[in-house]
Order: sequence, then structure tokens, then C-alpha cells
Amino acid sequence: MTVYFIGAGPGDPDLITVKGQRLIRQCAVIIYAGSLVPTAVLEGHCAEQVINSAELHLEQIIELIRSAHLKGQDVARVHSGDPSLYGAIGEQIRCLRELGIPFEIIPGVTATSACAALLGAELTLPDISQSLILTRYADKSPMPAGEELGSLAQHGATMAIHLGVNHLEKIVDELLPHYGADCPIAVIHRASWPDQDWVVGTLADIAEKVQAKGFRRTALILVGRVLGNEVFSESSLYRAGHAHLYRP
Repeated sequence: MTVYFIGAGPGDPDLITVKGQRLIRQCAVIIYAGSLVPTAVLEGHCAEQVINSAELHLEQIIELIRSAHLKGQDVARVHSGDPSLYGAIGEQIRCLRELGIPFEIIPGVTATSACAALLGAELTLPDISQSLILTRYADKSPMPAGEELGSLAQHGATMAIHLGVNHLEKIVDELLPHYGADCPIAVIHRASWPDQDWVVGTLADIAEKVQAKGFRRTALILVGRVLGNEVFSESSLYRAGHAHLYRP
């Protein structure tokens, strides 16, 4: 018996991995995050139990898994995006280790990847930014020391900010001193879902544009000079005259 933490991807059912889809269709028990995972991801399953974890607390989820373990039933624990990023799987894994229940993590397509694809953007361009910072806005839960938005912004790297659209004006205030008012920024609502929408602007005007759209939740913020920038060096990998293992 194994618990599989499966990344369902950002929303489009076609963006789940082949392995993740296969396991969902094989497991006897499915526990899925119904607030963010579309039911279409579960199509083709033959599970005896399908439970929406949005209505459960941690202890109830672990009890369901423990019960399946006693019956020798595999569990598909389905999370949105990639379960290792803001998936709250760490606390579940800690419980499973205490109970001696085996588990495996199946990676998924992240919301950041889906947003970059939607914008037609590469997030790591030569000379512009070679680093991507994935973070969130500190609202109810504080950030660890040194991970405050202003501290991270000092790097000037491409940044993906989760859970922050309702605090966009405060975020802009923290980013402005480091990126500048003309820095491109995009806010993407429900990337890859049928009702996906987005807006692109600069730090100077993005708050007004987002307010006009009415985005309130399930939105990701991307900021950095890589967005819409056409002035950058070509990579060495495909440059004529650059030799490597496969192209002497």
C-alpha cells in the first residue's frame, strides 16, 4: 500500500502527468483538493472512495489514509499544481512517517509554468535574469526572517508571487524601490482553466488594471524584466560556433 501525492497541474486536465493520471485511475481511494482540482482530472477512475478534502481537516485526512492502509488500499492524494509547492503535504508526510505508511510524490506542472506559457514568456533570459524566486505574500502567516518581499526583491530576479492579489498595492510598494516603476508585471487569474484571464502592465499601473478586471483570488503575480523584453543575448547552447558534447 502506498500514498501517492499527485500534482494535478494548474487546472487544465490535460496538464497532469501520464504517471499521475495512471495512478489516479488505479488507486482504490482518491482524496482530492476539490477547491482547486477540477473533477475532470479524476475521469476514468475506478476508486471505491472519492473524497473532497476541501471539507476536511488534517486529522480527518490522515484517518482516511490510515483506514485505507489497514485495508491494503493505495491512495491517490491529489493536489493542485505541484504538491511540493504550497501543497501543505509536509504535515501529512510527517504524520505518515510516524504511522509507518509509505508514500511517494508525483510532480506536477506548476501555476508559474502555466502562467509563463500563457504569456508566451521565458522566465530566465540571458543578461536579464537567470533566477526565479517563488514566494508568497505574508498576510496571516509571517515569512521567515530574510524572506520578506522587500528582501527578496533586492536580487532583481524574476519573481512569482502567490496569494497576493488582494494586497497588490502593498506588494507594488515593496517592489518599486528595487525594480522601478517601469518594470513589467503580470497578474494571471486561473491560468489554464476555461475562464482564465490576465492583465499585463508595469508597477506604475498594474493595480488600476487589476482593479478593473476584478481579480480577487486564485491569481499569480509575475514580475521582472524578462516579461516583454526583446533585448537580450542569445544562449550559448544554440549559438553557431559554440562547441559542446553533441555538437563538436
